Amino acid sequence: MSQKISPPTPTSLQKIVTNEREFSWKVASNLFVSFKYAWAGITYSFQTQRNFRIHTSVCALAIALSVYLHLQPVEIAVIGITSGLVLALELLNTAIESLVDLTVKQTYHDLAKIAKDCAAGAVLVSALVAVLVAATLLLPPLVTLIISAL
Repeated sequence: MSQKISPPTPTSLQKIVTNEREFSWKVASNLFVSFKYAWAGITYSFQTQRNFRIHTSVCALAIALSVYLHLQPVEIAVIGITSGLVLALELLNTAIESLVDLTVKQTYHDLAKIAKDCAAGAVLVSALVAVLVAATLLLPPLVTLIISAL
């Protein structure tokens, strides 16, 4: 006879999630709830992570500039994909940092540092690639526009 064991609830840890997320470890009951949890993660990152806000702003600026400069749809899509990759990796970085902090609590551990640094490095690499893509696609028409305005 097997017994169902429910996960322990935190008692001494400061509660940082709202009551709506209290049972988020359970399987989402439907697709709408899954999207709600995903949106909660994006909202959390936007509210608490400065770099996520910066990346979101730069992404919006790059796409708006792409549309303004009348780039080809495929070029706008490439900028959108690379920007989306940066945002997705920033979300993963936030998740990894939170999980590492939960695991090591207030102590220092070399492996925790490596995990956090590698996650941040992944964001940096994707951001540098996004800058390279944006510069390649946006600079030529932008320079042409500036020269023609002079």
